Amino acid sequence: MMHRATRSGFFMPEIDFYKTLGVTRSASADEIRKAYKKLARKYHPDVRPGDKDAADQFKKVQQAYSVLGDAEKRVQYDRYGHAFNGGGHTGSYRTAWAAGPDGTHAVDLSDLFNQFFGDGARGGAGFERGPFQTGGHGPGGHGPRAESPGEPHGGARKGEDISFEVTVPFQVAAEGGSHGLQIRRGDQTERINVKIPAGVEDGSIIRLAGQGHPGSGGPAGDLLLTIHVSPHPYFHRDGNNLSVDVPITPSEAALGTKVEVPTMSEGHVTVTVPPGTSSGTKLRLKGKGVPSPKTKERGDQYVVVKIVLPKQTSDAAKKLYQELANVEPAAPRDGLW
Repeated sequence: MMHRATRSGFFMPEIDFYKTLGVTRSASADEIRKAYKKLARKYHPDVRPGDKDAADQFKKVQQAYSVLGDAEKRVQYDRYGHAFNGGGHTGSYRTAWAAGPDGTHAVDLSDLFNQFFGDGARGGAGFERGPFQTGGHGPGGHGPRAESPGEPHGGARKGEDISFEVTVPFQVAAEGGSHGLQIRRGDQTERINVKIPAGVEDGSIIRLAGQGHPGSGGPAGDLLLTIHVSPHPYFHRDGNNLSVDVPITPSEAALGTKVEVPTMSEGHVTVTVPPGTSSGTKLRLKGKGVPSPKTKERGDQYVVVKIVLPKQTSDAAKKLYQELANVEPAAPRDGLW
């Protein structure tokens, strides 16, 4: 496996996202989505609890789909490989690999951008949109701190900030947790664990004080992490609320039933589906959503009922459906138009 060191300070392996998902580079968006769902279910921590290898593979699958599942990111990945991630001329740049008549060769993106933006394109801090600030659990991590007012007195200079994008699993973003990174400062490569606050949303920025490039007689710069959240195989998020589709049979909808439903924080719980429930009905599980980063109060989880018919119906079932049709009241569409 090829490794690359980057101008932004990171050192990480080159991973072929297409191979991770087991698809070809010409795969359609639907094929990529189906491959992701299959692998996500296979390696999900709820399915294989305590399996470290499965957990690592689950993270790789999430990372691969976060890129290949996004049409714009996929185009950039196909063109530049891993070098596209964290682009934008407000941060440090990386090395890309390009194919030419003499074979594959390295392209220094910082030199390319200097042609358009000048030497100022090499460094600097990115624009910070998110509210989160935290320290790393590694050398140099000192927690939240106030912004530096500028260059210190006496000619000392603060180190440059590093801007980087990182994709975290859905559950880590919802419930909080740590996420490991390898960072290179100067001539040293160090591993740090970033504390991800519970309830962090896609696009939030976490500032790690003192984890940027070393200063010249002044403090080190900061590390600015833009958080992207991988999709979940079956949970959907809307703010602090979660929803999950739960399939039931027509007889269960008519007569009522009890079903086991997954939650993000409490495992599986039993939910009562009342008799006469229609497809699309939402049953609320209060306080079982995602915690708010500010108030720590949880949102709600909604169980969305989906009435599912079998692809093939037996003769006995057809006969019962026909008997049911004979005794049912008027069609629900009567009087609508």
